[in-house]
Amino acid sequence: MNAWRRLLLAMVCGVAVASVYAAQPVLEPMGRDLGVSVRLTGWIVATGQIGYLAGLVLLVPLGDVVDRRRLIAVHLALITVGLILTASASAAWVAFVGLAAAGVFAVVVQTTVAYAASVSLPAERGRNIGVVTSGVVVGILGARVVTGTLAEVWSWRSVYALLTVLSLGLAALVLVVLPSEEGPNRPAGYRRAVVSLGGLFAQRIFLARGLIAFFLFASFGTLWSGLSLSLADTPWQLTESQVGLFGFAGLAGALGAARAGRWADAGRAAPVTGLALALLILSWVAIAQLPWSLWLLIVGIMVLDFAVQAVHVSNQHLLTSAHPDRISSVIGSYMVFYSLGSALGAAATTAIFTAHGWVGSSLLGAGFAVCGLAVWATDRRRPLDSANFRSDKVGTRQAREETQGIDQAGQAMDDPRVL
Repeated sequence: MNAWRRLLLAMVCGVAVASVYAAQPVLEPMGRDLGVSVRLTGWIVATGQIGYLAGLVLLVPLGDVVDRRRLIAVHLALITVGLILTASASAAWVAFVGLAAAGVFAVVVQTTVAYAASVSLPAERGRNIGVVTSGVVVGILGARVVTGTLAEVWSWRSVYALLTVLSLGLAALVLVVLPSEEGPNRPAGYRRAVVSLGGLFAQRIFLARGLIAFFLFASFGTLWSGLSLSLADTPWQLTESQVGLFGFAGLAGALGAARAGRWADAGRAAPVTGLALALLILSWVAIAQLPWSLWLLIVGIMVLDFAVQAVHVSNQHLLTSAHPDRISSVIGSYMVFYSLGSALGAAATTAIFTAHGWVGSSLLGAGFAVCGLAVWATDRRRPLDSANFRSDKVGTRQAREETQGIDQAGQAMDDPRVL
């Protein structure tokens, strides 16, 4: 895959995920305009995450049935429907419907990552996934900067209008620039693709990586959904555009983890995951100092987003390598944990902040990080069975036959090309 196509796919991810997270830095004015109480503003973001969860189960498996290139274009076009509803909403329920709809089709991110993985050579898969998923981080964090500025100059509605234009433009570019896939045979149909999701949740490696993602993004959501409320409060009382500037700190940290895909290609996904989760915990020590120091907050944000991106890329590289014949389904199932964790963090942090202030929110975020590290450590201590050591292609195929089509994901853990 050439650099221009990687850039286009990263942009698709960025715009799609921004449609879900753009509300984070403007929760206060958006909630006030729509008549939503401060205690419940976290649900503005959580609603998009709930829609995202539905899309993961119902739409992402389509990527294993139909041409992903066309699916990406269609989903981008449909995102605009939700964005238009949100931008034009005069009542809270209309905005919530729009946010949920945008969230449903924002799962185009997973279809895009699956497309990138399927057209990549094995030796480049980690690198390409790393570059493409960096668009997700740019979308989440870069949107904070743009949203804050546009909200202060015009209004929060202008952000969704801009995203509408970008989504439609990218849909057209995808059809013109990207080639159709030339991959393995796809499953017999949509129903089979959806049903196959259930088998993944019984696999140790998938469940462990999924639980890590759940706690990882619950911690991430705790920071970014609660941060604007704290910065707009005393003693800082920052404006929307000033709050949005903190997205640069997160962006710098996340892009610093751009090599995570290459680390995974080199066989270091497991130790990198453990180290990154430990850094995630430490980041909250600095983030908790927000009432007294903005500089320590900036350092904490950079470390947190570095850790989140490193773990996320490692997880996806490992799982797509273990399941090359149903990449969309495995990524969609994995992202169920991501969506649930993000929604939990977004909804919980505003309630905790209202009751206990930023210290309470920081303890919540750190607690999620500790749980993620505990899952990683527990999984590392569990012994592997002998089948896990057959890492060559023939062994992989035989293991699948022995289990009647259910992937032996544990093989990938000991494959030096994956870990």
